[in-house]
Amino acid sequence: MKVVVDTNIMFSVLLKHKSKERDFLFLSEEIEFFSCRFAIVELFKNKEKILKYSKLTENEILTTFYKLLKLINFYNEDLISPEILKKAFELCHDVDEKDTVFVALTMELGAYLWTGDKKLQEPLVSKGFNQFLFFDELEWKKVKLFSLKT
Repeated sequence: MKVVVDTNIMFSVLLKHKSKERDFLFLSEEIEFFSCRFAIVELFKNKEKILKYSKLTENEILTTFYKLLKLINFYNEDLISPEILKKAFELCHDVDEKDTVFVALTMELGAYLWTGDKKLQEPLVSKGFNQFLFFDELEWKKVKLFSLKT
């Protein structure tokens, strides 16, 4: 299974020692994780906030970041087909244009999008995009893949 990881999930992993996101990323063996190179820029741009609000030491943040870089396949956005980019832009432009590349990569790979951005999920579902990864709140191992129907 392929899963596209949105930047906010990576932020969560860099902010806490324990989280379902961290466990899922670091303990899942049968899942291929992908993200856009743009995510690295977003993380770097917010490095001071991460250092300020993280419950990890700076060294732990760097170690975790290194693990993320090794674990996630960072995809060159230039390789996404123009047709898919256009469709993703149409889905995202009135919600958050920055999410266009994550939605496009999800479509390009036939993957599931893993995001904590509820403001993105609802509008996209209403427009017919339903390739989201959702967690069962009780136990991270019970990951559910499903489509929301409106």
